[in-house]
Amino acid sequence: MDSATPDLLDERSLSKLRWRCRRGLLENDLFIERFFSEHEGRVTVRHARGLEDLMALSDNDLLDLLLQRKQPEQLDDERAASAQALEILHVLRRPHPARHSAP
Repeated sequence: MDSATPDLLDERSLSKLRWRCRRGLLENDLFIERFFSEHEGRVTVRHARGLEDLMALSDNDLLDLLLQRKQPEQLDDERAASAQALEILHVLRRPHPARHSAP
């Protein structure tokens, strides 16, 4: 990544993006909500483009990507393989950090 400051989304744009990312399958929503919870203050225009590319997919195709049952190049929609979509997909697929509980 270069040293230039990325273009962060303003609060209004972030709110609109969150709304556009709402899905019909709870499983997809869980992945997306985790992304926003972990990265909300650092979402860039590039991230937004990647999310928008992924949101163009059907719920089932998106879930297949998130669960790694399919790869972007296996889908009919080329937007799933855009550079921005691949970056976001990598972040969305990351395992949730293990939660430690007190013994």
